[in-house]
Parts: sequence; structure tokens; C-alpha cells
Amino acid sequence: MDTITTGLFIGRGVTIPWSELEIRAVRAQGAGGQNVNKVSSAIHLRFSVPNSSIPPSWKERLLATADQRLTQDGVLIIKAQQFRTQEQNREDAIARLRQVLLAASTVPKPRMATRPTLASKKRRVESKVKRGQIKALRGKVD
Repeated sequence: MDTITTGLFIGRGVTIPWSELEIRAVRAQGAGGQNVNKVSSAIHLRFSVPNSSIPPSWKERLLATADQRLTQDGVLIIKAQQFRTQEQNREDAIARLRQVLLAASTVPKPRMATRPTLASKKRRVESKVKRGQIKALRGKVD
């Protein structure tokens, strides 16, 4: 089967059906002369994370991120208006969605707690003592 007709292939065996994506053409902002006022070349791509068919672990990681493009309801909104044509902006929005989902697919490496070495503790205390001595010398002269 062709992935173009069945859905958007993300990677790691995950394909999103096209029915889960809402792609709408809107008018672009910014410069563009007369063309910007009459042509809807920008693309709004909306992807509902909670209602999607991506793996649950991806959903958790994606919803836990502090991404501005995520709404309160968990809808990811990507606006693509970099290019002059609607087709290029659609491809750009889909590529950016794929990038966001691939980033959510990677499991973060757990942080290993470490302790400072004895030498680093001594250096820290010595620098604090030295700084304190410098400040003590700033008083009035008798």
C-alpha cells in the first residue's frame, strides 16, 4: 500500500491517517504586495493529540512539553506561511508536524544524580573565603 493514500508516515512504524489532520488554507501575514490580500497561501494544520492514533507514550511526552503551539485541549496548531505557494506551505507544515512527533517519540535519557568531588568543594569554599576577605577590607580606614 502507498503511504501517501493511507496516511502520513512518521517513522518507527507509525502512520497517521489523513482524516486525523485538519489542513486549512488561510491568508498569510506580512509582505507580499497585492497577492497577500487575495490569495490564501498560508496553511493552518491542526492535529488533536488526545484523539490521535499515535502511541500513548508519544501522547504523554507531547502533551507534557511546554510547546506554545499546543492548546488547552491538546490540539497542536502549526501555521506555515514561509512560502508563496499553498503546496509548499502544506509540505512545510506536514514536515514540521513530523519533526514534532519524532521528537516526542524519543525517550529522554534518565538523569543520573552525581555528587561534587572533594576538590571542587574545597575550591568553592576557598573562593568564598577569599571573596569575604576582599569585602572585609572595604571598611573605613582608622
